[in-house]
Amino acid sequence: MDFTELVDLAAEKLGGAVLFANDDFFAPKENLLKAAAPIFIEDKYTDLGKWMDGWESRRRRTPGFDWCIIRLGLPGIIRGIVVDTSFFRGNYPEHCSLEACTLDGLPTTEDLLSESIQWIQILPQLPLSGDSKNPFTIEGEQRFTHLRFKIYPDGGVARLRVYGEVVPDWDRIRRPGGDIDLAAVENGGIVLACSDMFFGHRHNLIMPGRAANMSDGWETKRRRGPGHDWTIIRLGRPGQIRRLEVDTAWFKGNFPESCALEATNAIDLPAEKLTDLSVVWQSILPRTKLQAHTRHFFESELLDPGIVSHLRFNIFPDGGVSRLRAYGKLA
Repeated sequence: MDFTELVDLAAEKLGGAVLFANDDFFAPKENLLKAAAPIFIEDKYTDLGKWMDGWESRRRRTPGFDWCIIRLGLPGIIRGIVVDTSFFRGNYPEHCSLEACTLDGLPTTEDLLSESIQWIQILPQLPLSGDSKNPFTIEGEQRFTHLRFKIYPDGGVARLRVYGEVVPDWDRIRRPGGDIDLAAVENGGIVLACSDMFFGHRHNLIMPGRAANMSDGWETKRRRGPGHDWTIIRLGRPGQIRRLEVDTAWFKGNFPESCALEATNAIDLPAEKLTDLSVVWQSILPRTKLQAHTRHFFESELLDPGIVSHLRFNIFPDGGVSRLRAYGKLA
């Protein structure tokens, strides 16, 4: 799988934040993680200089580099990053590098600036191209919570995307007891594949909170032939599904007519094999009608296939669903 198909662990919607930058004179550090793609406005200036949609430091007149500290929205294993220098043509950094650490709780900025923090280099100093998306693969299996992003010697970066696999703190999650949303991205769930996501990305289906608008959901194009659309979700941990929520918020003229949920226990099966006809899927929710802009809750309607590791969510024939919640008991 291309690492950009994984979850952006630093995304603002997951709680990612740029906590500190040594210099953001021309453009604020917060721009670095903005969800929207960067833009350029030709004649827009501030009293400090040209307005730029990114993080930009002043011109360095002494040796060294500029840097910022990022809190990941969700801890995890980093598989790759994209350093987007869009519209930074004569003012992009020549190189960048990345360090990471793992810290419990919510350390303050002062804690993160302490010399006692042991930062691990996960990306050596490498060259960047201007006005480009610069992808870098990250090797390793360590779980991280914070990053230190360095640019050499100075300049501007529009966006930083940090793709990886969520690794939750399962001891903390188990502690309260009760059912857990086994499909939630914060609990390690991931949407592995889908039939189509022309209007809305499949990952939106398991994001935290309710959708902000129609773009914040999974939406397929209009189907003109037979069949139906679907997604396959790997649960954060195998478990027994006991409650289900299907939220069609914001989808009013384009919600699916109905939906169904199936499941399988195939924890050792590679992701690319899950679409094979040989995989046996058992019904959890038979085909059920949906309504526009509505939170649908299902409990007594659910069938029990036992312990499962993956879900196949089917919508008929097409359309949009903002969120899917699959509450259950850990195996």
